[in-house]
Amino acid sequence: QVQLVESGGGLVQPGGSLRLSCTGSGFNFSHYAMAWYRQTPTEGRELVATIFTTGSTVYGDSVKGRFTISRDNGKKTVYLQMNTLKPADTAVYYCARGPTLDNVTAWGKGTLVTVSA
Repeated sequence: QVQLVESGGGLVQPGGSLRLSCTGSGFNFSHYAMAWYRQTPTEGRELVATIFTTGSTVYGDSVKGRFTISRDNGKKTVYLQMNTLKPADTAVYYCARGPTLDNVTAWGKGTLVTVSA
């Protein structure tokens, strides 16, 4: 069955960095656009970044210039490098298969990122 497993979340101080990983199984990873979303208790699920099969990328306005999405098809893994983290980045981060919220066909269970002093 299709599975997406995230890792790399945790507690980090403002200005710090984290790298999230998401490994897929049960499908041909290289054939799909992959994305990261985030959600807080008071907000809906927000697109963080998408990477297409071509390697092209799209970022949410709030993370442009700070976050970088990448993929390694050989390892069936998509990464999210997060730099210059802010308290507002605190959220549960979800890995998704599909380029946009309307086209997501699989979700990971999420990993919590907390940015706090």
